Amino acid sequence: MALSRWSCPELAREAVTHGVAEAMSASTVWRWLARDAIKPWQYRSWLFPRDPDFATKAGRVLDLYERRWEGKQLGRGEYVISSDEKTSIQARCRCHPSLAPGQARMMRVNHEYDRGGAVAYLAAYDVSRARVFGRCAPSTGIVPFMALVEQVMTGEPYASAKRVFWVVDNGSSHRGNAAIDRLAARFGNAVMVHTPVHASWLNQVEIFFSVVQRKVVSPNDFTNLDEVKQRLAEFEKRYNATAKPFQWKFTRRDLHDLLARISEHER
Repeated sequence: MALSRWSCPELAREAVTHGVAEAMSASTVWRWLARDAIKPWQYRSWLFPRDPDFATKAGRVLDLYERRWEGKQLGRGEYVISSDEKTSIQARCRCHPSLAPGQARMMRVNHEYDRGGAVAYLAAYDVSRARVFGRCAPSTGIVPFMALVEQVMTGEPYASAKRVFWVVDNGSSHRGNAAIDRLAARFGNAVMVHTPVHASWLNQVEIFFSVVQRKVVSPNDFTNLDEVKQRLAEFEKRYNATAKPFQWKFTRRDLHDLLARISEHER
C-alpha cells in the first residue's frame, strides 16, 4: 500500500481500481464509514505497559487518591502530594506585536519570534487540598527537585504531618530506590511512591500542567524568562485561591478493565 492514512476520495478510487464496484463516490464511502464509526484518516499513539509490576504500582497510586495505603484508610495528618516537572517553557518574543481579539476576529500572534531561553517549572500538588507549590529552575534534576521538596516539607501542615506521600514518575530527578532513600533520609515522614513506567497519566499534577499550558503558556508571547516566571507565580496564587480537587474517577476497577483489554490485543 502506498498510503498509511486514507481519505474518502482515495478509498473510493481504490475500490474502483480493485473492482469492488464499477463506480463509487466519496460520499458513499463516507456514509459507510460513518455508519460503523470508522475514521481511517485519524490515529492516536498509545503504549503497551512494559512494567512487570504495572498493576501493583498503579493500584498503590489509585489507592492513595482514595486515601488508602496498604489496605488502611489514611487519617488526619496524612497527605498525598503529586509532583513532577514541566520542562523547557520557552520565552518567545514575537517579532511583531500580537493583535488583541476584536469583533468576529481571533487574537493574532505572529509566527516569527526570537528565543529568550527556557525554564523548567516544578510543581507539587496536594491532591485533597487542591493546593499547588511551584518553583522555577534553569533545568530539572535532583537538586531542583529536592529544593521543591524542601519548600513543601518545611511548611505546615507537612512539617508536622504523620506521613506525606509523594507520587512521582520515573524521571531522572526522582528515579528508583536511591530517590526513595534520599527523600526518607531528608524527611522521615515523607514516603515516595512511583507510578509505573510510561504511566505519568496516573500523576494528577499532569492535569494541573495541562491547565498551565492552556491558560499561562499558550500563546507563548513573553519578552524574557523573568516574565515567564512572574506569570507562573501569579497564576499559582490565583489557582490556589479558587481551586477544588480534581474529580478523579479512574479506579482499581477501571485499571483491571484496561489491563484486560490490553491483554486481548496481545493475543
